[in-house]
Amino acid sequence: MSGPRAAVAGPEDRAEIAALRTRVFVEEQGVPPEIEQDAADETAVHVLSRDDAGRVVATGRLLVRGSTAGIGRMAADAAVRGRGHGAAVLAELHRQAAVRGVTEIELHAQVTARRFYERAGYTAVGEEYEEAGITHITMRRRLP
Repeated sequence: MSGPRAAVAGPEDRAEIAALRTRVFVEEQGVPPEIEQDAADETAVHVLSRDDAGRVVATGRLLVRGSTAGIGRMAADAAVRGRGHGAAVLAELHRQAAVRGVTEIELHAQVTARRFYERAGYTAVGEEYEEAGITHITMRRRLP
């Protein structure tokens, strides 16, 4: 078994992605629903990972701005955390960024996920801050 895989999401996947993000961010973490989805969802590259039953269990999005990009809305269903789905999504987001000419990625990591991103080559920049009532830290990584 090769472990979880991730792929670029299509328009037909949007409802499942929104449902996962609502479960993780709104229900589990208390993020206000009106700020969880935004206009950037329309232009972002969305990536997802499915479990063996075909359900979307992890997702993230990429916002390209020239040679830099932002990764955000990384979410993994509580039932699959630590099983590689989030790492598969992040790796696919990196691939999608690279093919678009991106050389540096920035993200706002929840501090509880800092080690996850450090293992993927990210470095923390600056001080911790609050976003949607959750402590975050900005992290950056260069792409080869």
